[in-house]
Amino acid sequence: MDIKVISEKHNLLLGRKEYLFEVAHPEGPTPKRDEVRKALAEALKVPKDRLILEWMRARFGVQRSRGSAHAYDSKDLVNKVVREHILIRNGLKEKPQKGPGGAAAAEPAPAAKPEAKGETKAPAKA
Repeated sequence: MDIKVISEKHNLLLGRKEYLFEVAHPEGPTPKRDEVRKALAEALKVPKDRLILEWMRARFGVQRSRGSAHAYDSKDLVNKVVREHILIRNGLKEKPQKGPGGAAAAEPAPAAKPEAKGETKAPAKA
C-alpha cells in the first residue's frame, strides 16, 4: 500500500490540517479504513487518535483510492468538531444500541391523537 498526499490545507478556524490523498493498492482489494488511517498517521507524523478519515472512494477498474483526512490539533477538537457518524466509522466512538436497553427503547411512545370538536364516535354495533 502506497500513500501519496495530493494536497494539504491548514484550517485555522477549526484547528486542523486537511489532506487529500491517494492510496495505491495493486496487490489486493481496497484496504480497510483502519489500515489507511494507521499508515497515513505514520506518514504525516500525527497521532492516530487525532487523524480522521472523512471519506475514501475506490475507482472502478484501477487499484487506487482517493480520500480526505483531517488532522486535528487536539483530541478535544476532534470530539467537538467531528460528526458522530464519522467518529463511529473511524472507531473512536461506539455505535448506540437499538432495542431493549438501548437509546431507542428509552424514547416515549407517541401520544394518542386528540378528537376534533364536533366529532362523535359511532356507536358500537352489537
